[in-house]
Amino acid sequence: SLPGVGVERSWDCARLRALRGELAGKRTLPPGVEQLDVLREFAGIAAGASAPESLATLAFLYMCLAVSGKHRDVPSMDIRVWSELPTGAGLGSSAAYAVCLAAALLTACGAISCPLKEGEATARWTEEELTLINTWALQGERVIHGNPSGVDNAVGTWGGALRYQSGKITPLKRVPMLRILLTNTKVPRSTKVLVAGVKEKIQKFPAIMNPVLDSIDAISQECQSVLEAMPANPSPECYPVLEELFDINQHQLSVLGAGHPSLDRLCQVTASHGLHSKLTGAGGGGCAITLLRPDTSLLAVEAAKRDLCACGFECWETNIGAPGVTLHSSSSLSPPVLHALAQS
Repeated sequence: SLPGVGVERSWDCARLRALRGELAGKRTLPPGVEQLDVLREFAGIAAGASAPESLATLAFLYMCLAVSGKHRDVPSMDIRVWSELPTGAGLGSSAAYAVCLAAALLTACGAISCPLKEGEATARWTEEELTLINTWALQGERVIHGNPSGVDNAVGTWGGALRYQSGKITPLKRVPMLRILLTNTKVPRSTKVLVAGVKEKIQKFPAIMNPVLDSIDAISQECQSVLEAMPANPSPECYPVLEELFDINQHQLSVLGAGHPSLDRLCQVTASHGLHSKLTGAGGGGCAITLLRPDTSLLAVEAAKRDLCACGFECWETNIGAPGVTLHSSSSLSPPVLHALAQS
């Protein structure tokens, strides 16, 4: 069940086992066109359907059958999914879904342990088990996106912060948890269209655009150096540096063609409260993050949120650098989460 997108489906285990047998000769990693076509027909999903509920259903079916085919039978169970992440906003909602689904299915069939001990509120899996979760989460992401980079599901699995360069993903060590405002402009955008536009601009003006890309890379390296130095030396001077990097990067991304009037407005609003913002995800609308210093007053944050909401945006106060996929006891869940799950 996916309350956020209004999906509720159920299948008989015997039917799923029969379908798994039908797919046995077609099973490939990554998921192939032929087996996905069989799954679409089974679930009544039209060819080419791209709605979140269709892709979420397809990813679940693929992962459930592939995990049980590779490891052990996934037992009969109810799976409830609840999320505050908006879909299609560049926040990695599909990766979060795939990671949690992979962890749940692998635990249910005994391929990984159930790390939660009696009396514990939360627990995490071993490094080896997290690697297996990430491997299957990437397959789910491939069902949804075709050819994802793998960085979103890696962040969802391990948490913290990662460096992604030329296809290589490296976890950053000793990164502090940063307070941010996460704002959704609610302006829809197509990642494919935006990426194509950036590529076209680079090809058209290579002498102009390539130095911009080099500058963005330099900012990433500088940001990494600052973040990794902060836990050992939590100097207040680190935050002005990060704020400057936010501002410079936002301008660079606009030069590349990833900006949007809604993002310009968002940056103006937060700047009026002494805060610094930049787009996140593909840009062209979507979401932005605003850095909050440890000493940022509650009044300033609330005033910024009020003004952003007045623009028609949606805001959350959250953290960067949180842990990755975690198993929770029901007693550790907040009342709103328990209520949402009970209603699904």
